[in-house]
Order: sequence, then structure tokens, then C-alpha cells
Amino acid sequence: MAMADQTDDKSGKQPQSPRERGGWLAKIAPGVRNLVAKRETPENLWVKCPDTGEMLYRPDLEAAMWVTPSGSHMRIGAAQRLRYTFDDGRFERIPSPVVVDDPLKFPDEKPYADRLKAARKATGEQDSMAIAFGTIRGQATVVIVQDFNFMGGSLGMGAGEAFIKAAEEAVRRKVPLVIFTASGGARMQEGTLSLMQMARTTLALNEVKAAGLPYVVVLTDPTTGGVSASYAMLGDIHIAEPNAMIAFSGRRVIEQTIREVLPAGFQRAEFLMERGMVDLVAARSELPDILASVLGTLMLGRARARARAA
Repeated sequence: MAMADQTDDKSGKQPQSPRERGGWLAKIAPGVRNLVAKRETPENLWVKCPDTGEMLYRPDLEAAMWVTPSGSHMRIGAAQRLRYTFDDGRFERIPSPVVVDDPLKFPDEKPYADRLKAARKATGEQDSMAIAFGTIRGQATVVIVQDFNFMGGSLGMGAGEAFIKAAEEAVRRKVPLVIFTASGGARMQEGTLSLMQMARTTLALNEVKAAGLPYVVVLTDPTTGGVSASYAMLGDIHIAEPNAMIAFSGRRVIEQTIREVLPAGFQRAEFLMERGMVDLVAARSELPDILASVLGTLMLGRARARARAA
């Protein structure tokens, strides 16, 4: 580096200014250079279809509610889900309770507290569950959305408290409770405290059902682990998006345990509907109408039951 500097000094030449390095076009018409300059293409302007590999124009995909031409229902965040679900995309956000971060001081390659900060910054949510109140085709409803983008939608203390809060709001407002599940299961950084949320959410659901209010589950891709073993399978009605993975453990683990080859698609929504585990498989664009119909029917039954009791 030093030799190069010495050579430049001996030449006696002064470094060119940015204008001089621009070439003849910049000298004749400086403004033209800006017109022909290379423009950077946004990295997220095109999205690859997970089924076909086709590159899809992002605005078109957003207009289609993130459903590809091949029918693949791509994962979406909590804010998008709430806009797609409520009438005119309008709703009241219900704040989630704040819990202690990293209660076990979990040792990891990256501190758990840092993982939480990164997830909150990326999603704009406090934890993996978001709560809102609004109307679905005129039917007042409390909705919970699990965001898979927040640490795989994992169930921890924060998510458990959010679920309980939503259940309490549904009972207080005397409206149905709907949840969109998307989770990899319990959050390992919280150990047993995470597993305890399975029981706590079940108890909260008992209060909803004791009040005679409907609880509807919409299973989205993926719904697995402790979530599928608790509140995801306790609904009055279970609806799933097409081809959503719904399971407790992975296919490979099961096959190695039972030493058998499992049928194709056995953990997918359509397979489970054929065997009665899921009531209905519905496209994302149809969900508001279906939910409104189901909730209206269940609430009508509740009103009639109360009238008979009186």
C-alpha cells in the first residue's frame, strides 16, 4: 500500500473529481447520468412459490392474500391475518399482558433475551400471540392470532397470558372466541413454565364454554407440538387452511418409533378432514364468510338455550 502511494506522489497527477470521472456524457448533460444510472431492485419485490418455484410479483401476491396461483397458502403475520379477518380490516387491538423475560436465565448460543428483542423488532408484537376485537360479517368476536414469525409461534408464558386475556375478554364482552393457530410447539427456553401453559389455557377455555360461548379454531400451517395437544384441538369447530401441516411430532420421529412407513400427506389438513379430526378445509378468502356463518349459528343456539332455561 505504501509503494502505491509513493508511485502516485511521483506522478504528480491530481486525483479526478467525481464530475471528471463521469465520462463524456456527464460533461455534456450532467442530468442525463441520473436517468441512465443503474437502479437497485428491492430484494423482496419477487417471492418464490413454495410449491412450483415460480417467481411471483409481490403486489399481486398481497392482493391475493398471499395465496399463490398454485393454491399454496403462504404463512402470514398477525397484522395481515387480522386485516383479512375483520370487516373492512378494522379492529380494536387488546394489549397482551407483560411477563418476565427469560425467567430461567436459559443458557444458549444466543441469549434468550436477545432472541426476544429480535423477534419483537421483526414482528412488532410483544409475543407470539396477538389479540383483537371486531366484527366478522357483523358478528362481534375476539380473535387470537399466533404469529409463526415470532420464534416459530412457540408457546411460552407471554403467549399463555395472552390466551387467558383473550378468553377473559370474550366472556366479559359475551362474544365468541376464535384462534388462528400456527406454532412449532412449546418454547424450550422456558422449560416447564412453557408446558404449564397447556393446562392454563385449557382452564381459561373452560370459562368460555361455561359461559356458553363458541370457541372456533382455524388451523394454519404449521400447527404442531404442545399447541396441537391442547387448545388447538379443543374447539367446538375445527377449520383448516388447505394443506396445513397439523401434527404433534414429525413424520420421521413417528416412523422410527413405530417402524412403519406412514401414508402420504397423513399430517395434512385434507387427510385429517377425511378422518374426522378436522371439520372443514377452507381457502383463506372464504374464511370470514364461513366463520360468520358458524359463529352466528352457534350464538343462535346459545340464545335459544338461554331462552328455554328462563
